[in-house]
Amino acid sequence: MEIRNRSRMSGARFIAETLSGYGVTHAFWVETILRRSLMEMETLGIRRVLTHSEKGAAYMADGYARVAGRPSICMAQSVGAANLAAGLQDSFLGGSPVIALTGFKPPLAQYRHAYQEIHHQVMFDPVTKWNVRVDTVEQLPHLLRQAFREATSGAPGPVHLDLLGFAGELIESAEADLEVIVEEPFTRAPAFRPEPEKGSIEEATRFLETAERPVIVAGGGVITSGATLEVLTLAERLSIPVATTLNGKGVLSDRHSLNVGIVGSYSQGCANGIVSGADLVLFIGSRTGDQETHGWTVPKPGASVIQIDIDPRELGRNYSNRVPLWGDAKVTVRRLAEGVRRQVTASRWADQARSLMQEWRSKVEPLRQSDAIPIRPERLCKELTELLPANAVLVADTGFAAVWTGTMVDFTHPGQRLIRCAGSLGWAFPAALGVKCAAPERPVICFTGDGGFWYHLSELETASRCDIRTVTVVNNNSALGQCRILIKAAYGYQPGKWEEMTRFQEVNFARIAEEMGCFGIRVEKPGEIRGALEQALQADRPAVVEIITDPQADPAPPWAPRW
Repeated sequence: MEIRNRSRMSGARFIAETLSGYGVTHAFWVETILRRSLMEMETLGIRRVLTHSEKGAAYMADGYARVAGRPSICMAQSVGAANLAAGLQDSFLGGSPVIALTGFKPPLAQYRHAYQEIHHQVMFDPVTKWNVRVDTVEQLPHLLRQAFREATSGAPGPVHLDLLGFAGELIESAEADLEVIVEEPFTRAPAFRPEPEKGSIEEATRFLETAERPVIVAGGGVITSGATLEVLTLAERLSIPVATTLNGKGVLSDRHSLNVGIVGSYSQGCANGIVSGADLVLFIGSRTGDQETHGWTVPKPGASVIQIDIDPRELGRNYSNRVPLWGDAKVTVRRLAEGVRRQVTASRWADQARSLMQEWRSKVEPLRQSDAIPIRPERLCKELTELLPANAVLVADTGFAAVWTGTMVDFTHPGQRLIRCAGSLGWAFPAALGVKCAAPERPVICFTGDGGFWYHLSELETASRCDIRTVTVVNNNSALGQCRILIKAAYGYQPGKWEEMTRFQEVNFARIAEEMGCFGIRVEKPGEIRGALEQALQADRPAVVEIITDPQADPAPPWAPRW
């Protein structure tokens, strides 16, 4: 614990000094909220990023928190609070430590039809770990510090403070004797690294050593914990194939012989087949939700499972555990690896898994090499793989954008990372801006479709004005590609019907980017992709690379077991 300041000060100064002490470097906000606090933040070097929507601010804070591994800040006034709550859904589902600050009109204005005022605090209940009201400036030292504790402890997640005043002005303008205290463990996530009891580790190790067909499913918790080396060590010691969820992509290089790909609904078929064929599944840092398990069918119900999670409530939630291991992924996997009494250099099971992975690669390679016009997304992903910098962060939208990046873009360097949307289409572009603010030295590439890009197109102006130099790859097929399949089925596959529901007008996003002060380039031929990406990566401003792709191109449907 570090006491930074103890004196009489305004709430605005206290907020700014506390945020600075906890390592916050950016605040994402929509006018008008905590104006005096924003002015105080300037004196402490905190950059204020004014966005065009509350959801955009929340998404930027989400991206920032995920790549920085520490809490981030988003803010909105009372009338924008409902929109900010909607934006927190993704950080809640994605498990990132975002602190949201809003204002509410004083009690005398409540229940009297005050302009722009609704009871918005309840809207934050489903999308936060902790949701409280700040009624007096004297509460700030306790509640703001508690916000950092809640956001970073256990499984990280968003929290919300609702401050008295339409723009929080009644809290920030008041003065009191306040003490700025920074509690170092809560400046990052995870704040603590619990580990299971020794007996549980020994029991789990025995199961792993005696299993004939074990498999590891590595989730996003492995990335959050920084446990990639530990997972690699355990996998190599026992020759265990490793599948990852989308959030866990990059735990192993895509070229590693034990990597069997992405599992679940947005997946590579080989991975689903291998996990289904395992006689023991070790889940590490995965919530085992329906997308990671393809509707809880991969592995099948009743499968032999060991689960590692920092949140004890997740252990056995969807699969009964042979041994539940409550602990931080990094520490727990290290203990498992240390407990292994024999080393397996090769196994028939690992060879079989490797063969299935190679078979899948052979099947999709013609599409990755395709010279077809309109461009195949697989070819786009191949070019992106070959040009992706060694320390790049790839930020992907939901839907087909997640499928293409997860399954068709190979990570070949340990510094490469995928951050993908937890649910809301359109998240990726503003989230990528937040990622770049947190990691200005790293190349940040957003991958989205035209349907996703339309949501927050206005944030191109934010990127240009604030000089946030991301590269946005727009897979433009002038349609909501994933929805097209379902609409076709709903119409009984009548010719032409799906276009009415999911087709958009053809728009030149590269030209729009240029109008907003960004670099824009449009690609219509496969041979032009590489050069366009190279120009964008070298541009001295935010860049948009618009790729005109085949609206009929769909990923293969996920492999599912037949019982």
